Amino acid sequence: MTTIVNLVQGSREWHDHRRRYRNASETPAVLGVSPWLTAYQLWQQKLGLITPEVNAAMLKGTELEPAARAAYEARTGLVMQPLVLVDGEYSASLDGLTLGGERIVEIKCPYRGQASSLWQAVEAGELPEHYRWQVQHQLMVTGAEVADVFVFDGTEGLLLPVTPDPASWEQVRSAWDAFAEFIAKAEPPPLTASDVRVRDDPEWLQAASTYRELRTAYDELGKAVDEAKAKLVGLTSHAKEQGGGVAVTRLWKRGNIDYKRVPELRGVDLEPYRQSAREETRITTT
Repeated sequence: MTTIVNLVQGSREWHDHRRRYRNASETPAVLGVSPWLTAYQLWQQKLGLITPEVNAAMLKGTELEPAARAAYEARTGLVMQPLVLVDGEYSASLDGLTLGGERIVEIKCPYRGQASSLWQAVEAGELPEHYRWQVQHQLMVTGAEVADVFVFDGTEGLLLPVTPDPASWEQVRSAWDAFAEFIAKAEPPPLTASDVRVRDDPEWLQAASTYRELRTAYDELGKAVDEAKAKLVGLTSHAKEQGGGVAVTRLWKRGNIDYKRVPELRGVDLEPYRQSAREETRITTT
């Protein structure tokens, strides 16, 4: 059942709400088609490890939204109310909904206006894939008959109606269900090519070259140390032997407990006892 949530878009309560729900604007990231946000970055946001970035394009969109809504209403004769709707675990922050709920509007104010790829695509009657999934999520939550995508440059606007595609909604739900597992387990989703930043600046290349040289020397030295250690152990027959500034001690140590084999722990949810997630850094050579 769809319900209205009384939230001011952009408020702290609104941001808290977004962390708890499956939001329309996040669906492209979950599906791996967002140009700006990866599933891994969204996972970090959901766990509160990072805060969503607010850039100049977002600020411009927020600034122009009231004027864009007024331009849309003047063009269509409709009165649109911005609000947040929830249906189960799914949420949609709408730029506008008619009183009867049969029509919604999704406002886009691209930073480059009519020179933007979005304006040109909509002018050709097409909607980029990532926006298409966002709008289908909104239609799924609201049950509206049509969604108007209104692209506004501050003066002029383009309108592109989008009809519901229920066949695509199962893909949205399935992708979110899989993503929710990563959140529940606090395990990150696989990194994608979009999560990789390629560096070719001199400072980075110099540091990388130094690391590779030292790593090679470290590995070779480690191998030599292991061989010398094995030689010493092979020469030892007493509990402790020493000489030449080196001591080799043989002792017995109790084995670790295999908690998976403890009958009393079977079926016990150990997640409440897990420590907080922490960032781990790995360096590998390619």
